[in-house]
Amino acid sequence: MHARTDADAPPSWPDEIFAVLERFEVRQVPYVPDAGHSQLIKRVLASSSMRGIPLTTEEEGVALLAGAWTGGQRGVLLMQSSGVGNCINMLSLIPILRFPFLTLVTMRGEWGEFNPWQVPMGSTTQGVFELSGVQVLRASHAAEVPAVLEAAAAQAYNALTPTAVLLSQRLIGAKVFTK
Repeated sequence: MHARTDADAPPSWPDEIFAVLERFEVRQVPYVPDAGHSQLIKRVLASSSMRGIPLTTEEEGVALLAGAWTGGQRGVLLMQSSGVGNCINMLSLIPILRFPFLTLVTMRGEWGEFNPWQVPMGSTTQGVFELSGVQVLRASHAAEVPAVLEAAAAQAYNALTPTAVLLSQRLIGAKVFTK
């Protein structure tokens, strides 16, 4: 009998996201710090091929992706659903400049949410993206993350179709209020 080690463990969905981003040669990863993205952010910051760029607000990430593309690099924006509303005006850059746009959004305001402040933006995130011309794909279970991200990256980088991947609250786990 052999004891199971971390090396034997199947990759976690953040590791699988990182692997897809590597395959698509993503170099810049702007992000607003978020517990749902914390594992992926750690992988990016430890990477020699990707540069993690902390943002003060999410809309900066849209402009940063436009600049990355102008400079010959691909990027992906990491944010939480509560930050999507901050990007509405900046999303208008995408069809005007025709640059590849991919964002990974950890969802709040759904599956088991305890914080009423998260519900309004969480319940309208998909609609905001669609009204802004961004296609939306969703992953609710770890097993579907690699395929969803692979499809999203192909749409964004190969077909220049702006794409958002919503990582559901069921996937990332509902936060709980603690006293």
